[in-house]
Amino acid sequence: MVDAVATGLAHPLDPLDEIEIRAAVAAVKRDARFRGSHRFFSVTLLEPDKDLVGGDVDRQAEVILVDRGDGATEEVTVSLAGAEVVGWVKLADCHAAYLLGEYMRAVEVVKKDERWLAALRARGIDDIERVQHDPWPAGNFGVAGEQGRRLVRIVCYVRHHKTDNGYAHPIEGLVATFDVTTGEILEILDDPEAAAIPSECANYDEAGVGAWRTSLKPLDIVQPDAPGFVVEGSAIRWENWRLRVSMHPLDALVLHDVGWDDGERLRPILHRASLAEMVVPYGDTGIGQRWKNAFDSGEIALGRFPFLNSLTLGCDCLGAIHYLDAVHVNESGEPYVSENAVCIHEEDYGILWKHTDQNTFTSEVRRSRRLVVSSFHTVGNYDYGFYWYFYLDGTIQMEVKLTGILQTKAVGELPGELVHSSLVAPGLAAPFHQHLFCFRIDLDVDGPSHQSVEEVELVAAPPEMEGNEFGAAMMLKSTPLTTELQARRLADSARSRSWKVVNSGSLNRLGQPVAYRLVPGLAPTLLAGEDSSVAKRARFATHNLWVTPYSPTERRAAGYPVCAPGEGGLPTFVAGDRSVTDTDVVLWHVFGVNHVPRLEDWPVMPVEYTGFSLVPCGFFDQNPALDVPPNDRINGHCH
Repeated sequence: MVDAVATGLAHPLDPLDEIEIRAAVAAVKRDARFRGSHRFFSVTLLEPDKDLVGGDVDRQAEVILVDRGDGATEEVTVSLAGAEVVGWVKLADCHAAYLLGEYMRAVEVVKKDERWLAALRARGIDDIERVQHDPWPAGNFGVAGEQGRRLVRIVCYVRHHKTDNGYAHPIEGLVATFDVTTGEILEILDDPEAAAIPSECANYDEAGVGAWRTSLKPLDIVQPDAPGFVVEGSAIRWENWRLRVSMHPLDALVLHDVGWDDGERLRPILHRASLAEMVVPYGDTGIGQRWKNAFDSGEIALGRFPFLNSLTLGCDCLGAIHYLDAVHVNESGEPYVSENAVCIHEEDYGILWKHTDQNTFTSEVRRSRRLVVSSFHTVGNYDYGFYWYFYLDGTIQMEVKLTGILQTKAVGELPGELVHSSLVAPGLAAPFHQHLFCFRIDLDVDGPSHQSVEEVELVAAPPEMEGNEFGAAMMLKSTPLTTELQARRLADSARSRSWKVVNSGSLNRLGQPVAYRLVPGLAPTLLAGEDSSVAKRARFATHNLWVTPYSPTERRAAGYPVCAPGEGGLPTFVAGDRSVTDTDVVLWHVFGVNHVPRLEDWPVMPVEYTGFSLVPCGFFDQNPALDVPPNDRINGHCH
C-alpha cells in the first residue's frame, strides 16, 4: 500500500507536483479496473469548488485514461490524501484528445503501405524519409464507418533536405484515413490529376534568407533593483494584483484567484479564466483541405508536450524574467517536466495618464507598465502565444499572438483564378481559414454572489428627444441578459458593444453596483453553414458571448470533440435556458481572426493579434492609478 501524499502545504489551486502525480498514477494502477491496454492522457488537479478554496480541502487528481484496445475514454478521480481511487467513469460516445503515440502509429503504418508508396512514386518520390507526414484530426462528417472510432487523417509534404521547409512542397491530392485503435487504414484518396509539387524552396533560416540586416542596435531591458513582482509557487504578487497561474493540457495557460489588494482587503475579481476551446476551420474545397477543422484544445491538447514550448531568455522573453515549469505525464504515467513553460515579467507600456494644464503651463504625466504572464504553443505549422496582461489601472487583457507557417496546397504553375485560397509562391497557395478562440471567464466581481450581466452600447438619441434639436445627443443603451438563450450575443464594434458583469451586493461610493466590462477586440464568428459538420461540432463559435450559471463541471465549450458528431459543450449547457440573473455567472467569449493569406505571410508569418480586455467599470471610486509616482521618482531622471 502506497502512503497517502502529504498535501497540507499545497494551496488548493496549486498544480500537481511530481510526487502527487506519481501517487495518483500508482493509485490508478492498483485499481482492479486498470488494464494493460490503458494509456494515460493526463493527470491534473481536480480543482475544488470555489466555495472550498479558502479552506482545508482534500486535494484530488483527475486522471484521463484512453484504452488502446477499444478506444474508450475513462475519467478517474483520485484522493491524494487517501491515495485511493474515489471515482471511475467510462464516458459514452466521446473521446479524449489524441495520444501522441496514436499520431506516431498512424504515420508509421501509412508510410509503409504499398498503395501510399506507389502514389508517392507516381509523383517522383522514391525516398520515403524525405516525406513529412502530418497527422490531422479526422473530424466527423456523418459518413459510414465514422461513428465511435478514433480516426486521424494523414497529409504529406516533401523536404529537399532534412531542415527544408516542407510546407513549401505539399503533395497534393493524397490523403489517408487511419483508425488509431484498430490500426487499419480505412481509405487512401489519391487524385492522379492533382497539381504538381511546387519546387521552389522557402526556408527562413540564415542560409535561406541570405544576408541579415545589420542596422539593428542592441536593446536591453534592465531592472537593476530586481523586478517588482514576487513569485511563490504558483502565486504572483505585483503592485495591487494577486493571482495564481497554472498550465493545463487542454486549457493551456490558466489564471486563478485574481484579486486587487487595496491595502484594507483583497477584492476578488476573477476566479478562473482560460481557453475553453478553439477551432481552425479551413475554407478550401480541395480533397486535402475541405475536411480540415482542427480543435487545437479538445483534439490536440496544445498545453502539453510537444506542443508547449520551453521559452528562452533574450528570444522569447526579454528583461528580468521568472519562469514556471509545467509537470505532465507520458502515456505510461511517468511525470515529465516542461521547463520554462510560463514566462513572467513586467514591461513599460507607454503613457498611463497625462495632462498639461494650459492655464498654469504645468504638466503631470505617468508612465504605464504591465505584468506579463505568457506561454507559447506550436501545433504543426501554426504557433500561438497566449499573453495575460495586468495593468496599473485595474485592467486585465488577454492577447493571442498568431504566427508560424501557413497551411499550403499545390495549385500548378498556371492556377487561374483562385476562389478559396491566396497564391503565395509559384504553384503554391494558402487556403482561407479562421482561428476562433473561446475563453471561459469566471468573473467574481467583489464576490461570486448577486452577479448579473448587461449588454451596453452607445447609441444615437432619438431625434425627437427633448433637447436634441441638433441631432448630436448620445445615450447608453443597457440590456439585461436574464437567461442563457437570450445571453447568446454578437459583438458590434460600430456601437462599442460590451458586456458588463455587475454585483448588486457591492456598491461604490455613488451607490452604483460595482462592475467589470468584457470589451471585445476582433470578434468574427464561424462562417461555415449552419448545417455543416464543423458548425455542428463548433456551435460555440456561432456567437461571441454565452453566459451560464457557474458549474464546475461545465468546462469545455465543445465537449469532447474528437470524432464527435456535434452539439456538445455550450449548446448542451444552455439547453435548459437557466436564469443568469443575480447569481454566480460565467462568461464564454469567442473571438479570433479571419485569415486571408498574403504574400507577406510567406514563408513565415509576422505576428497577428487578437484578444479582449476586462475593464473596471465602477469597481473603483476613482482612477486607481493616481498614486503612481512620476517616472523621475522611480528612475531618478526625466529629461
